[in-house]
Amino acid sequence: MTTGDESQSVVVAAGLSKQFVRKGGETVSALKGISFTARAGTLTALVGPDGAGKTTLLRLVAGLMSADAGSLEVLGRSVAEEPQAVQDQIGYMPQKFGLYEDLTVQENLNLYADLHGLPREARRTLFSRLMEMTNLGRFTARPAGKLSGGMKQKLGLACTLVSSPRLLLLDEPTVGVDPVSRRELWDIVLKLVKEDGLAVLVATSYLDEAQFCDHAIVMHEGRVLAQDVPNAIAERARGCVLTVTPREAEGARSLQVKLFHETGVVDAVPEAGEVRLVTDKPADRPEDLPFLDGRTARVTEPRFEDGFMMLFAEATGERRTASISLSGKPPASEAPVVEVRDLVRRFGDFVAVDNVSFEVRAGEIFGLLGPNGAGKSTTFRMLCGLLPATSGTLRVAGGDLRTARASARRRLGYVAQKFSLYGNLSVDENLDFFARAYGLSGARRRERIAWAKEQFDLGSLSSLASGQLPGGYKQRLAMAAALLHEPDILFLDEATSGADPNARREFWERITGLADQGVTIIVTTHFMEEAEYCDRIIIMDAGRTLAQGTPAEIRAHAPVADGEVPTMEEAFIEIVSRARSNGEGKAAA
Repeated sequence: MTTGDESQSVVVAAGLSKQFVRKGGETVSALKGISFTARAGTLTALVGPDGAGKTTLLRLVAGLMSADAGSLEVLGRSVAEEPQAVQDQIGYMPQKFGLYEDLTVQENLNLYADLHGLPREARRTLFSRLMEMTNLGRFTARPAGKLSGGMKQKLGLACTLVSSPRLLLLDEPTVGVDPVSRRELWDIVLKLVKEDGLAVLVATSYLDEAQFCDHAIVMHEGRVLAQDVPNAIAERARGCVLTVTPREAEGARSLQVKLFHETGVVDAVPEAGEVRLVTDKPADRPEDLPFLDGRTARVTEPRFEDGFMMLFAEATGERRTASISLSGKPPASEAPVVEVRDLVRRFGDFVAVDNVSFEVRAGEIFGLLGPNGAGKSTTFRMLCGLLPATSGTLRVAGGDLRTARASARRRLGYVAQKFSLYGNLSVDENLDFFARAYGLSGARRRERIAWAKEQFDLGSLSSLASGQLPGGYKQRLAMAAALLHEPDILFLDEATSGADPNARREFWERITGLADQGVTIIVTTHFMEEAEYCDRIIIMDAGRTLAQGTPAEIRAHAPVADGEVPTMEEAFIEIVSRARSNGEGKAAA
């Protein structure tokens, strides 16, 4: 469904189809008859799982590739006939925007102004507005490579806007960006739409971002499942959304696992100490639902994400179980398996980690959170034995990482934020390589590879190059490789960054299963709703500890408005913003 005056349409797509040929000759249909309209002065969201076709669609609109069938007009011009004329009037910010990290903020702006032929006399006013809008004015002399992730995204947006486009295309602009920076980035985009009348087409994996767009297009496997105003998509779940209260001594994470695969359940996620449940039909009397077993439940207002999950349940059918079974269990321990005391790491005069202390017990899920540049990655690298500490106590899996990093690392598994396996090697070749790297040989190596392929459902993909795997399967392969040697502790560094909601739920089902079987999990994430799966959390900024405790204790920092239960994201933003205003954290940028 499209709305509005067609004369104000900046993108009109009808029956777009696009195919690609993979290595080996397999044909893949990326788009299958896509039709939609985007209007001037509106924000249109493309949402869907990995492989839905969102990036392909943006590239067609940008004139970077041509459709195999259908028609596409952008700003009144045929993209097929006049691609350059279209490109002259649009701004396109891909997932990996081309900043030059050795150049300063100002030099990057100058370069993009030169590329677009912007006259010298027009630059001062435009640059001044862009720096004010992005709050980067104080950093014009800083190399782009030394900016935080959020600041890099804002600089990428500023460079995209140098040409004063009429249409702005954004492909996952907030992937890997912390909640504070994410909110700042969206404030800029919304201001451009409302005050400048700019049309924006954005692909996003954050479903809460789609909620405040003017129009949402839900995609799956190259097709449109629905397109409408976000509230209309949310209304599909009216009467089907429940908030379930766990019993005393029953955690929200445990209850979520019990409910997730019950017949009639579309979705279940922990939220503010309870479980948000979506059923496949309205629950007139929640207390009568057999799988609730007498637990207290109340009907809740639907959100875009609830409608999105219902659409996918209808399109894909029964959800696959992502349970995991270990062949052996890590040894039980009453003592902390991770002990950090007064940890410090300096790089020259710069203090990246400043007297941080915490401990993690066996079988816990521990969240290490903070804005971009907070010191999380540095702390993570020290915990993994990849970087020596400057001072302090650092004991992991019974070993002192300051004196015996190699022996301690043998008991650790690590999944990186960016896909870190070998893209040209097949699934089997990657698993074999990492098994050998972990010292596995002979029958033991074959046994562990067979276990990994069975547990992560990788058998049918054995010969496929890992670089050609869909995002969710890349994530599975990375975790499978990290578990080959049966580590006691698993480190997950932004492992769900850029993953769609279905892949994230599958990921956390496996993590919960590992923790229940005694594996200790230490995780960093920018999805604050994922922090609800953690037993305890630490929030850092500028290398210092700002808050530490259970999810309930962290949420207690958030202001309560109109009796509503505060979210983890609201608490995170409040903690970081308060610390920065008091001079405890770095200045907001």
